[in-house]
Amino acid sequence: MIHFNSSIFSQTKGAYIIGGSIRDLLLDRIPTDYDIAVTENPKEFAENMAKNISGRWIKIGKPGQTIIRVVSNDHIFDITSLNGAFIEDDLKKRDFTINAMAYDLSSKEIIDCLGGLRDLADKKVRMVSADVFKKDPIRLMRAYRIGACLNFEIESQTASSISTYAKLIHRSAGERIREEIFKLLGTSKSYHYISQMADAGLLSAVFPDLDRLKGCFQNSHHLYDAFEHTLKAYLHLETILNHPDTLFMDTCNPIRQYLDKEKTVLIKYAILLHDLGKPWTKTIDNRRIIHFYGHSRKSADLAQKISQKLRLSNREKQFIDFIIRNHLHPLFLFTAMQKKTLTHKGITRFFKKCGDNTPALLLHAIADSMAKQDQPNQTNEVFMGFVKEMMHQFFYSFKPKIEEPPLITGRDLIHEFGLMPSPEFKTILNRVQEEKLTNQIKSRSEALAWVRDYLMRGSTRCSS
Repeated sequence: MIHFNSSIFSQTKGAYIIGGSIRDLLLDRIPTDYDIAVTENPKEFAENMAKNISGRWIKIGKPGQTIIRVVSNDHIFDITSLNGAFIEDDLKKRDFTINAMAYDLSSKEIIDCLGGLRDLADKKVRMVSADVFKKDPIRLMRAYRIGACLNFEIESQTASSISTYAKLIHRSAGERIREEIFKLLGTSKSYHYISQMADAGLLSAVFPDLDRLKGCFQNSHHLYDAFEHTLKAYLHLETILNHPDTLFMDTCNPIRQYLDKEKTVLIKYAILLHDLGKPWTKTIDNRRIIHFYGHSRKSADLAQKISQKLRLSNREKQFIDFIIRNHLHPLFLFTAMQKKTLTHKGITRFFKKCGDNTPALLLHAIADSMAKQDQPNQTNEVFMGFVKEMMHQFFYSFKPKIEEPPLITGRDLIHEFGLMPSPEFKTILNRVQEEKLTNQIKSRSEALAWVRDYLMRGSTRCSS
């Protein structure tokens, strides 16, 4: 039973709390806001309500779809006119049965004409009618987002209808798709719903370039085509993000601190798109060995176009682009290590280049490697050990040192060596920092001596 303080309203007859707020209240979840449909003038209702709760009201929404929002310190209420002659008419025009219930503020009764209470108990997402997706295609995405957020299953006829109308999603505005997909990716069990979206054809409708990965078979290191590999990489990544201690026992705490909600979403988004370029770059040499030279660059370029269409922010696009464009870099370092050509300086330069993106890139790399085979072979296991060691070095060696004050600054270059400010300042200071990070120099005096030697070597080269 819903317990709601109706004393905040100056009038309740002909007023109904509707939609997701009712669903959440019945699930003992605290709604972020409340939707209210009224039979009378919504503006007058909002004005009276704002006075009653010492709040304020504003108009929002598109022309012809005006919503009056009442805001107080504790609540947000969006007030609209009833969409139909009766509340039942309004509910029948909504998306899913669990969102199509109302609470009559006058009688204090729940109005459920479509079986929402039953579906709530059965943990089902069921469409209100067969044409809900044609009326607003974003509901195709919303079904899976609601399922993921509530841990509900998509009812079978609803799933079938989504498959029928999946291609309509392109009619939805990019920012609306972005909002739904990001909310879905932000849940801890999103793979279950991502894989269902793939089965329904909705995932490829949102990201058309994924379709080309189907049947794009890879080299002997890969058991699956590029599409199945992508989904398995996503599953491995989500599992690691949920429980980093299973693989990264000694760095799980800093990893958890690093993984805020935004990074978690963006890392998942990036791994969905990280191999988009493979079909475009696939070649077969004269030994019948398959190669994908340059696929990370092509994948990043394709992902940029998708992110632009979905109206991601510049910061989000830059992060995703960096991960996809550089996702092979840890493997290159591993290859150098196997060839015994990897140096401490090489690792330091990798950390400096990647900066705060380093943990995300390493998490991506290990999930990508795990998705190559059902069971990791010896090479994959050695690579996983290498990535774990890199993660340890980043958090416990590189990061503490990079956060220390610099041994010298540009002022020292001016006062100690009489240099005039120039672009070379950055080069010198970066080199000094690199020497410090690789333990070649440890004090200010050693740093000054290194600069003196560096300048003398430069002078010698110029004179010769």
